[in-house]
Amino acid sequence: MALIVQKYGGSSVADAESIKRVAKRIVDTRRAGHDVVVAVSAMGDTTDEMLDLAHEVAPIPAPRELDMLLSSGERISMALLAMAIHSMGFEARSFTGSQAGMITDSHHGKARIVDVTPVRLREALDEGAIVIVAGFQGFNRDTRDITTLGRGGSDTTAVALAAALNADVCEIYSDVDGIFTADPRVIPRARKLEQVSSEEMLELAANGAKVLYIRAVEYARRHGVLIHARSTFSSSEGTYVLGEGMKNPRAIEGEAMEEPIVAGVATDLSQAKITVAGVPDVPGKAAEIFKIVSKAGANVDMIVQNVSAASTGRTDISFTLPKADAATTLKALAAEQREVGFENLLHDDQIGKLSVVGAGMRTHSGVSAILFEALSAGGINIEMISTSEIRISVVLRGDDVAAAARTVHSAYGLDSEIEAVVHAGTGR
Repeated sequence: MALIVQKYGGSSVADAESIKRVAKRIVDTRRAGHDVVVAVSAMGDTTDEMLDLAHEVAPIPAPRELDMLLSSGERISMALLAMAIHSMGFEARSFTGSQAGMITDSHHGKARIVDVTPVRLREALDEGAIVIVAGFQGFNRDTRDITTLGRGGSDTTAVALAAALNADVCEIYSDVDGIFTADPRVIPRARKLEQVSSEEMLELAANGAKVLYIRAVEYARRHGVLIHARSTFSSSEGTYVLGEGMKNPRAIEGEAMEEPIVAGVATDLSQAKITVAGVPDVPGKAAEIFKIVSKAGANVDMIVQNVSAASTGRTDISFTLPKADAATTLKALAAEQREVGFENLLHDDQIGKLSVVGAGMRTHSGVSAILFEALSAGGINIEMISTSEIRISVVLRGDDVAAAARTVHSAYGLDSEIEAVVHAGTGR
């Protein structure tokens, strides 16, 4: 007998028929002799619909009340799922995030988990019940308020429960069959991976891959949780995300699996580029600029500083950040223009980022040459470049990203002979 934590996203519980299908999968796992804990998201696009409604009644909704509203979606789906399991003759108990012991900090809308005290969940498991937990939400002890964890919060809930309960595996279900070498909606011939390291998955998630959220992967790596990403709509095995020292449960004893040079290609169209032009090329100016950016709350990704012009002694500094943070950041920089001494600001929200990720980059040469040759052959211009030990990222025109991804994916020999199956439409 194993303890298995399962997470089902919005597309997996989008309607009554979907909920009954998920309930059957959970019951089948229980019939196989395993204890089961389930983290569930709100049905379909419920969260987005509630967000739209909130902004209709208030341009800037109060954060506390917004969390009260958004957390209701998961409570609906958890109760319905428990009812469906009951109708199949099995005991199921649903719990809100606070009842499940998901303790968070007080940051409404983007709270972080600080502790998990699953006392009631253990009692329910000991009594033979299937446990259903509302994902995406928690409770702050100091304010005694409900909080939400932000995008991907149900993934994080599931991983945190798996860590706290010492589960054997955390199964993350979505509408694709696992983790692919690229988004199968962009590249239909993307190939499913049998396994990926947590390090590679962190890079893929941070650079646009949406099948797993970065906070969940971080939590799993930190707490030694084995993740199995698989499909709600298929019984086939998915992809295992392996932390340090972990073995793929499907691996044959004694068989060595060599790391691929490139594990995947990720794309991201959610960023914008800001250029601070005509910056005096003297020590301390970059520090002044990014201190302002930090105070504006922007999360900077890539940074490029040009060589200064000898005639003017000035340079340009460009950086990328989420589109949603651009307006606030531009306003903050403009307010300090005279103090910093730059000439003007340029804003470009028509960019896209393409990233190539693979642990094998550490030990193989020529990886970057393949990327640049493929983009050159496709007539695609590069605007910025950033690298890590296992990643190369480039900024391109947004309109070029999809074509560039297909070209690069083929150049690394990642194409599959058959098209990937996407059972719903969002990946969640």
